[in-house]
Amino acid sequence: MSTDLLQQIRLHGHLPRHVAIIMDGNGRWARERGRPREFGHKAGMSAVREAVAGATEAGVEVLTLFAFSQENWHRPRGEVSALMALLELYVRREQRELREKGVEVHAIGDLSRLGPRTRRALEGIVEHTAGGTRMRLNLAVSYGARGEIVRAAQRLAERVRAGTLSPGEIDEALFASELYTADVPDPDLLIRTSGEHRISNFMLWQLAYTELHITPVLWPDFGREHLFQAIRDFQRRERRFGRVAAT
Repeated sequence: MSTDLLQQIRLHGHLPRHVAIIMDGNGRWARERGRPREFGHKAGMSAVREAVAGATEAGVEVLTLFAFSQENWHRPRGEVSALMALLELYVRREQRELREKGVEVHAIGDLSRLGPRTRRALEGIVEHTAGGTRMRLNLAVSYGARGEIVRAAQRLAERVRAGTLSPGEIDEALFASELYTADVPDPDLLIRTSGEHRISNFMLWQLAYTELHITPVLWPDFGREHLFQAIRDFQRRERRFGRVAAT
């Protein structure tokens, strides 16, 4: 079925350039099986692999995965440690294949909060995949949209204080240039798994006109077919960005 969906996507031709995913449901998936949350997080790694592979097959230019939020730091220490270990394992296992596939990896978020080993692992995959031209993969780690917006405001305020920028020069484009995603288009499509209808402090600025696709599928069960279904859903929509066609 995924092959048929991919053919439909290619026939339609109108692709989302940037797809963002809130990967939700690992804990619920594990609980349904009587296992600890860490078991669900580990199972979710295969879904990450499926999403990346499916996005490259479909021709998506940018894929952003919400891997670890600033709020996640408040989870139990053991779970945070397990998540960091899984992140390190993912980048070690996947960096060679991602490079071969032409996927360039970027890490976005407040990386200063990460431990030295995790930071080195992320820096390693970013360096190893630099120059990939097929797709950009953003890993949002220690990321929070409110923090990102405050950071952008602070950076602009510093320029005003230094006398290199006047307040009247600040517009939407200049503000966006100070965000983590300054060099990529805003997401066209946001996918959230597990059926939850919220955006959880994720890309608040960038999602202004993003199409939303909510699926009840828990993240460890999310496969290429589900990604393709979301893209087909996007292709059927009319995007007006607040405008209407002339009559």
